[in-house]
Amino acid sequence: MSEAPNHPAAYRRRRFMNWFPLGLTYATFYMGRYNLNVASKTMMDMFHLNKAEFGTIATAGFWTYALSVMFNGPLADRIGGKKAILIGAVGAAVLNLVIGLLFLGGWQTKIIVGMSLLYAVNQYFQSFGALSVVKVNAPWFHVKERGVFGGIFGIMISGGYFLAMTVGGWILSTMNWYMVFLIPSAAMLLMFLVDLFLVKDKPSEAGHNDFNTGDATAHEKDHATPLKFGELMRRVFTNPVIVTLAVSEFCTGFVRQGLLLWFVPFLAEVHKVVHGGLAIFGGKVTLFTIATSGITIGGIVGGLICGYISDKLFQSRRPPVAFIFYLGQIISLFILGQTASPVVASFMIGVCCMWIFGVHGMLTGTASMDFGGTRAASTVAGLLDGVQYLASGLTGFLMGHFLDKWGWASWTYMIMPFSLIGALLMTRLWNVTPGRKTSEPLAEEHRPLVEDEA
Repeated sequence: MSEAPNHPAAYRRRRFMNWFPLGLTYATFYMGRYNLNVASKTMMDMFHLNKAEFGTIATAGFWTYALSVMFNGPLADRIGGKKAILIGAVGAAVLNLVIGLLFLGGWQTKIIVGMSLLYAVNQYFQSFGALSVVKVNAPWFHVKERGVFGGIFGIMISGGYFLAMTVGGWILSTMNWYMVFLIPSAAMLLMFLVDLFLVKDKPSEAGHNDFNTGDATAHEKDHATPLKFGELMRRVFTNPVIVTLAVSEFCTGFVRQGLLLWFVPFLAEVHKVVHGGLAIFGGKVTLFTIATSGITIGGIVGGLICGYISDKLFQSRRPPVAFIFYLGQIISLFILGQTASPVVASFMIGVCCMWIFGVHGMLTGTASMDFGGTRAASTVAGLLDGVQYLASGLTGFLMGHFLDKWGWASWTYMIMPFSLIGALLMTRLWNVTPGRKTSEPLAEEHRPLVEDEA
């Protein structure tokens, strides 16, 4: 694997001006996606929905996202990440605006069918988010810098959860509840304008030299040329590393959404923890604030630790770190499900998210760039994110059904087996990097970069 270049200060500043607004845009996407989670208890009470019925709305969105992100990954590899993020921002903003205006107008009938449709279309546009971030940043970061970027990606996600859960909870407790759809719409439109002027797809478009990133396609002479769709698909689905990562991200998706979709009604019904004000705005520090802020803080800490130890202790290998974090998920989920203390339960939401977001940022945000390379980064990110949301769909209607049937005592026990499977899968990839083969030979087009080709 080639060494990371020593970037001049001007390059690092311009790279920051590229990924930072892109990250803020991705955070506003989360605000316009997980507002459904924030409003879950309110909607179930207001429209007399049981958990399976509310879960149906979530599943419609999750599975639309899963199919869309797999389709839009190759599309973003063709049109570029900047165009993809702009399309996603406009579309998601419009759908959140429509949902908010409908509830503002007193919408009461056919809520399940109508919200399932609208939330699904919103999720189609949301699917451009992660793959656009990965596509844009692949040419800007060398492989040996991408563990750190995995931490940055985790911070982006955590910032999104702060906007969605903590700020969204404050909106819900201080304004009309449908504002959790209208305010994210305005935020996404604002970031559309910022990205239009600041984001560039590669360094050369911003006045800097492109360079060898050391990833899976960097050795190819025409690495800057988009691959044809058939070749793209063949490369991705014949690579055993990528296929294994996809299965592990299926597990991550079930764990991630199994927690995030249901923690609000869990805290409300089991521990009597309800929405409260934000401490940073002078509001009372409530247990709900501790839980939602913990999602952000835990995600940031998990992402940074995961990225740092991957690059510094494991020579840019991602699977060993993911293995450790999967085990952390099992322990923290067990404590969350067993505790009788509302304080401990609220605190453990953030602890669980530290382990979950660390893995998610490392695999979808970093490994997709490593093994997809600059030519297939969006496609691999789309695949990993897509299978994650296939699993997420099961946490909607299916988990909702079993929660109605078995109660909250079964909740974390339904999640933990997927963390265990994810950990076991990481042992199969323990030593893999873009510059080191696994026990299973990679396809020829994925052979590692060696120094004389750099």
